Amino acid sequence: MRLFRLASAAFLLATMTTHDGDALEGAQKADGETARLLEQAAPDVQARLSRWKRYEMPFDASRFSPRERQLIDTLVAACRDLENLYWRQSDPGAVAVYRALEGVSTERERALRRLLWINGSRWDLIDENRPFLGREPMPPGRSLYPDGLTREEIESYVRAHPDEKKAIYSVTTIVRRRAPGLEAVPYHEAYRQWLEPAARKLEQAAGLSDDPSFSKYLRLLATALRTDDYYPADSAWLDLAAPKFDLIFAPYETYLDHVLGVKGSYGASVLIRNETESRKLELFQKYVAQIQDALPLAPEDRPSLAGKAAPMEVMDAPFRAGDLRHGYQAVADNLPNDPRIHEEKGSKRIFFKNFMDARVNEVVLPVARRLMREDQAAKASADGYLADVMMHEICHGLGPAFSRTDGGRLPIREAIGGIFSALEEAKADVTGMFGLAWLIDRGALPRERLEEYYASYVAGIFRTVRFGVGEAHGRAQMMEFNYLAEQGAIRKEPSGRYAIDGGRIPGAFAALARELLETEARGDRGRAEAWFARYDKMPAGLAAALEAAKDLPVDIDPVVPFPEGVE
Repeated sequence: MRLFRLASAAFLLATMTTHDGDALEGAQKADGETARLLEQAAPDVQARLSRWKRYEMPFDASRFSPRERQLIDTLVAACRDLENLYWRQSDPGAVAVYRALEGVSTERERALRRLLWINGSRWDLIDENRPFLGREPMPPGRSLYPDGLTREEIESYVRAHPDEKKAIYSVTTIVRRRAPGLEAVPYHEAYRQWLEPAARKLEQAAGLSDDPSFSKYLRLLATALRTDDYYPADSAWLDLAAPKFDLIFAPYETYLDHVLGVKGSYGASVLIRNETESRKLELFQKYVAQIQDALPLAPEDRPSLAGKAAPMEVMDAPFRAGDLRHGYQAVADNLPNDPRIHEEKGSKRIFFKNFMDARVNEVVLPVARRLMREDQAAKASADGYLADVMMHEICHGLGPAFSRTDGGRLPIREAIGGIFSALEEAKADVTGMFGLAWLIDRGALPRERLEEYYASYVAGIFRTVRFGVGEAHGRAQMMEFNYLAEQGAIRKEPSGRYAIDGGRIPGAFAALARELLETEARGDRGRAEAWFARYDKMPAGLAAALEAAKDLPVDIDPVVPFPEGVE
């Protein structure tokens, strides 16, 4: 954990003013470092907040029995423990500031507190992770590593101490300096303060569930929180058969780690099955193994998925926490991320219906109507976007399970390093579009919908690149846009709007899919870094077009039917 320097509270409170001279009310509750940070708040906080559209998430509690409502409430309470933990991973220094701003009455300070909540830190995701509170740049490893520790220093250390590499590179350890070197501290020790209460609540929820398989999963998950061994729980999770209630609850994603790209951040979501929409996924589920076999990749790098689990669920998410709650609002997930599980059993695709509806209606389609040629913008649709997202999540589980490097077989995250998240998001995007074309070529989907899928994909690009390249999805789709433009598959017309060349885009997708899949299969970090360095810059023409659409929201700010906050 990073410790912050203390400053003179008396001096700071005396000088605590905004740019227009009004006293900052939150300063009355603050001292030391917190007061200094409040004094250094960005002057355009309200403008930054306006990029996020407040959106009321629907939830009808009346359709559940009293026992089911108690189950939901207990799962939500467990998620709040992970919320508190996530902030200690993301930006522990922001917790005191968020608390100091509780109950403030000025519009500016209320906006500042909401912006802190949206980002889960003092760094603005949409502004390339630059600070909007204080002047400290975002540490590449947040609080998962000591300040100033670099990837090169770690690699040098593990070469000299190879017996420590496994622990230092573990998804579930934080790294600390310990004279004369480094030490890896397991999450279940470092974060016991939050994990033990969460584990007990999961055990309580297990006793409330009428589904024996879900109860078993919850108890295994409680054990995982206390041991960092998620394999048994992940395996049981894939065995759940169309559960009415489900739960994501683990340090799965590595978006906070820009040092090694391997450290998991805790995320959680309570899930309630949407039966009608889930039945629509059967077609996609049927072809997962065949799409894997059709990828433009050497057979030895695409292990057969025949007989492997590929459950797909459309769920509504009434409450999310941690990694799933802050910043980029995910509309789907492919989990777990353990390559052993992928190789042995497969993975589960979860689609968050309520978040998908919000993104499409409030952001994707309005942006498409502003930036795309009118006839193609009209083809972009909620169903087309859902199909694109479904294939994206399917393809997170396709391709190589491990990298074959000169040093032997390695997890892809470890081999690729800090750029892995952007590479993996791009791989899922592009192979997903390759997969949709494959399904159409075989008559599994109607050919007349191909233009709808392409238009919805490009509309999604214009939505996502507005996050900038400081966010993994934004960096991925910026690269995709530039590559497709280079290939003539997307072009800017004299009208200033963008158009898709339907004759060129399938070949461009196939070539880009091969590039990204081969990079992962070889674990070629240098190739990945060079590719993104070439293609991840915002072109001036696109920047101008996006500026003209700046009145449209970049993402939603969900309002959920349960209390939120951090302690």
